[in-house]
Amino acid sequence: MLTLEKYTIGVGDRFAHQAKAQLQAFVQLANDGVDIVPVWNKSNREHDFIGSEPQSVFDAAKSAVDNIGWDKGWHVDADHINMKTVDKYLECSDFFTIDVADYIGQMPEENVIVDFIDRHPELIGSVCIEGIDQPFEISREYVEEVASKYLLAVQAAAKIYRHIESNKSEFIAEVSMDETDLPQTPPELLIILAALADEEVKLQTIAPKFTGRFNKGVDYVGDLAQFEKEFNDDLAVIAHAVVKYGLPENLKLSVHSGSDKFSIYPIIGNALRRTGSGVHLKTAGTTWLEELIGLAESGGEGLLLAKHIYASALENVDELCGPYASVIDIDVNQLPDSENVNDWSGDQYANALRHVQDHPEFNQHFRQLLHIAFKLAAKEGTRYTDLLEVNAEVVGKNVTENLYDRHFKRIFIA
Repeated sequence: MLTLEKYTIGVGDRFAHQAKAQLQAFVQLANDGVDIVPVWNKSNREHDFIGSEPQSVFDAAKSAVDNIGWDKGWHVDADHINMKTVDKYLECSDFFTIDVADYIGQMPEENVIVDFIDRHPELIGSVCIEGIDQPFEISREYVEEVASKYLLAVQAAAKIYRHIESNKSEFIAEVSMDETDLPQTPPELLIILAALADEEVKLQTIAPKFTGRFNKGVDYVGDLAQFEKEFNDDLAVIAHAVVKYGLPENLKLSVHSGSDKFSIYPIIGNALRRTGSGVHLKTAGTTWLEELIGLAESGGEGLLLAKHIYASALENVDELCGPYASVIDIDVNQLPDSENVNDWSGDQYANALRHVQDHPEFNQHFRQLLHIAFKLAAKEGTRYTDLLEVNAEVVGKNVTENLYDRHFKRIFIA
């Protein structure tokens, strides 16, 4: 089994042009004395929208690693795969995010639930977890309820895991349950981990859904104190489950942030320093927005294309928002009209888009719409990618600064 490092960051590079600039942020943090490992990820849905192939993610990452001379770990994540999509990632990925959200809530056979409960009498009653002040008070009925909701999803994860294992001896498995309606509580997470251990899924990260809204490309919306409690309790549950159920010692939480959840970063960082736990954080799918910012700042054809992409997004706002309805909050009345944007300077466009929340020109609605409009850039084909190459220096500077200053420092530098 390939072993995942303690601190890993999942980064998105939708057009396979920014891996070097992204990696430079990891180099800067290493120079600060903090070693974190990049995991380049791209979902099957994003590949379909853009028309790219999984191999392109590996190729871009490998080129960046070789170019910079990066001598630490790095990985390529087959992001949110299922049994239908996994095969085309087997050759070029070493990290697999097994997404079983579609199975959550589907009822398994009754005997499966009964057998699970009979195997786990330790889950019923007062369950004491080191690091959590009050024991979990869990009834048999509660275990039955949770098992009926999640056991089929666990079985689906195990089926995909074994399929990967039959084709690849060295890989990292994550089980993702975040793309669902309701968050998993720490007691639910404990029951899920017991079930995964029964299925002998050697997962190294697990991605639960947390309380609050994790909208695409903007900050967390929710009760920060509640998130802090959930996050710390989940860390304690994982540590308990590793010992109790023989799960991999490096098992850690994976936070699918939707990018740019700046207000929870200090909470995560403090918890890691307090407990010594690791984390996998998926963030900066907003790299493509840094490309737009760089093109706008470059002026000329880059700025014209950035404005054109926004005008097209505004014309197709309903179509673009549909697939992301549960993870965006866009007030169309707060979107500037395209005629107004056409009069903006490159700096005005960049300031409206760049995620600096206290800047007077920042517009989170403008930002969210452009975040989900990457397929419009893809339709531009080489016009877009050629401009990225012509303006590589200013674009790359924005990509690196975004990751290092707004993400990494907030988590890993106290």
